[in-house]
Amino acid sequence: MPHRDNMSIEILKFQISREREEEEEEMGTENKVIVTAALTGAVTPKDVNEHIPLTPAEIAADAYACWKSGAAVVHLHMRDDQGMGTMDAAKFAETIALIRAYKDCDVVINCTTSGDNRASDDERMAHVSTLSGIEMASYDAGSFNWMPGGVFMNSPKFLEKLGETLTSRGVKPEIEIFDSGMLGIADYFMKQGKLAQPGHYQFCLGVLGGMPATVENLLYLKSKIPAGSTWSAFGVGRDHLPILYGALALGGNVRVGLEDNVYFGKGEKATNVQLVERAAKAIRLFGKEPASSAEAREILSITPLVR
Repeated sequence: MPHRDNMSIEILKFQISREREEEEEEMGTENKVIVTAALTGAVTPKDVNEHIPLTPAEIAADAYACWKSGAAVVHLHMRDDQGMGTMDAAKFAETIALIRAYKDCDVVINCTTSGDNRASDDERMAHVSTLSGIEMASYDAGSFNWMPGGVFMNSPKFLEKLGETLTSRGVKPEIEIFDSGMLGIADYFMKQGKLAQPGHYQFCLGVLGGMPATVENLLYLKSKIPAGSTWSAFGVGRDHLPILYGALALGGNVRVGLEDNVYFGKGEKATNVQLVERAAKAIRLFGKEPASSAEAREILSITPLVR
């Protein structure tokens, strides 16, 4: 029979454990942080980082591994056979099918609508117009000079049609904000009924031509979104960690992945899984927990997944 002191310790452990469970139940999703893994991007070549997934099979395998490591959402770009970004709906369909072939995986699937600057407006929307299984899609709320060599075009006509398409298909817009003026554009289309509320905003900081990746800018953007909105943020390259920590401090969600940053540390190439694991660890050290995919759908007002 256990010694009385040992019994007291076991009872105390049980009480602490039960109190923690009750506290988590009361908080619900308030203590949860959504991790989005942006796996690929449209531009960075594999010779910069050999871990960048390019084929549907590679992207799906990384999506599954990142989900196992704590990512609730995966943000998908496609690459063509030359490794360049493409809006080929067939490649999106193949990748989604391969992800869903992992029977235990319920990751939220979020697809880009800006994966190829050569694509027409209709080509940019072909997958969200026709495919099933897409739960979220990027909605880049404006145009800007993507320095030093290009213009990121998102015309009012395109944004109106994209908003209508996403709304009619029940796809959650991820309103990507590269500069503060884009908040006004998103607000305009919300008032026109082209974007559903509450919105989910993704603050994309550190792109040359957009807002610099500073905590001051992050705080400003957060202060200007409508009440009841959800938001996430990322910083490009070396700014990814300051913005990750800033987003946690300000009560937001986070995005990581090789689309935004190819290094884990100075001179050390990252994998998508490493970046997700570090984000999940940071969240726990901050006293919160990475959201599951089911919890992310609840937070983002996305319909539960039916398999």
